Amino acid sequence: MKIFNIIFAILFMISAGLQYNDPDPYVWVPLYLLAAFLCFRAYQGKFPESMYLIAILIYGGYALYLFFDQNGVMSWVKDHAAESLVQTMKAEKPWVEQTREFGGLMIMILAMAVNLLYSIRQKKMPA
Repeated sequence: MKIFNIIFAILFMISAGLQYNDPDPYVWVPLYLLAAFLCFRAYQGKFPESMYLIAILIYGGYALYLFFDQNGVMSWVKDHAAESLVQTMKAEKPWVEQTREFGGLMIMILAMAVNLLYSIRQKKMPA
């Protein structure tokens, strides 16, 4: 778990740093920094389960919004034939930007869920 968490802490820090040129860095920098912080705490052996739950709820709520938004994931799939998301790094089409953001949220949810489940499992194991 230590390797998993240090890798994700570093990746989330890098992701936060790359948000400086995003149209809404004030949203994405804190989201990525929260994930980085929680992974770093897990690396240290601290598993704040309530914080994982809060993070999952925040990321999940925003992911649902991006999924169903008029220019979100559903639009990308239905109206734009799931066109490539990696043709260029400049997301000139809103459905590309929102679908990429959705993917980032899913990665953060996955990392938080792994740590939450690990923490719960550790508590159930006999000493």
